[in-house]
Amino acid sequence: SRPLQKGSHPMCKEHEDEKINIYCLTCEMPTCSMCKVFGAHQACEVAPLQSVFQGQKTELSNCISMLVAGNDRVQTIITQLEDSSRVTKENSHQVKEELSQKFDVLYAILDEKKSELLQRITQEQEEKLSFIEALIQQYREQLDKSTKLVETAIQSLDEPGGAIFLLSAKKLIKSIVEASKGCQLGKTEQGFENMDYFTLDLEHIADTLRTIDFGTDTDEEEEEFIEEDQEEEESTEGKEEGKKSI
Repeated sequence: SRPLQKGSHPMCKEHEDEKINIYCLTCEMPTCSMCKVFGAHQACEVAPLQSVFQGQKTELSNCISMLVAGNDRVQTIITQLEDSSRVTKENSHQVKEELSQKFDVLYAILDEKKSELLQRITQEQEEKLSFIEALIQQYREQLDKSTKLVETAIQSLDEPGGAIFLLSAKKLIKSIVEASKGCQLGKTEQGFENMDYFTLDLEHIADTLRTIDFGTDTDEEEEEFIEEDQEEEESTEGKEEGKKSI
């Protein structure tokens, strides 16, 4: 078959020497005059090709404008969503930083309090150990004196001469009696070693920490409303009591 076009103008496939010069409105396709007179489009409604061309060209232009406008709206939405994503990330980072700072403050408070309490325990320990060491030193000195007295007394017992023995015996006996009283040096009280009075009950604080959660403006407004109601009730009660006293 011959091509549809000769030069730059399309030709009819059925009537090869006829240019396509009309538009079949019924079949919605371009055709030639011979098709309208003798061909397949005899019963169809037709219109000049140029008028339909201008109309459809205008319609296509409108469709293009509509599509471009739609694309612009879509691009605007994409830009807004990208901005929303960026701002969401920035806000998330900000609140994370604020949350971390608040917990760091709590950690610092706990560390400071922990160091303070440990220091108090250490101080109590050092005082008790110092007292015990002092007692040990006193008893060691007493034991040393007592040991020397025992040695002296044993040597005195070995003295064969009565006169020489009697010259030192009375003084020695007196020293032994006084040394025996040394056993009455200070002692630690029962339970002195205990440190259980430094026990902490932190369960209520732990329970409070477990309830830590994010607050809302609504919660704050409700708390303010409750506080205002309490203040009003206290003010009213005060006025009533004032009237009664009058």
